Amino acid sequence: MATKMVIVVRTDLDMGKGKIAAQVAHAAVSLVLDILNSSNSLWKEWLYKWLEEGQPKIVVKVPSLDELNKRYEKAIELNLPTTIIQDAGKTQIEPGTITCIGIGPAPVELVDKITGDLKLL
Repeated sequence: MATKMVIVVRTDLDMGKGKIAAQVAHAAVSLVLDILNSSNSLWKEWLYKWLEEGQPKIVVKVPSLDELNKRYEKAIELNLPTTIIQDAGKTQIEPGTITCIGIGPAPVELVDKITGDLKLL
């Protein structure tokens, strides 16, 4: 079973490259911390497998908040580790703006049900 983490980024916010990188990092770190702090043994199994596999991460894009929310809800429905990132608003965008979501680490087949049709950022 191969695993991966996918970060889904909104492109309608016109964030700079550095801002996007920071938001993606927030999502990746949040996912790992959430799993480590959870009691979900399956998620922890996926996390350790993902760490052994070299921590594969994919960053993809969506054009809107609505599309991002659809992906987030589907991840929740499939009971996958997921996080939603809201910006603090200290630089480029308004406080509380949802910038991206993170999904996984989880089996590739499950994550692809949510993000497999999206293009790379």
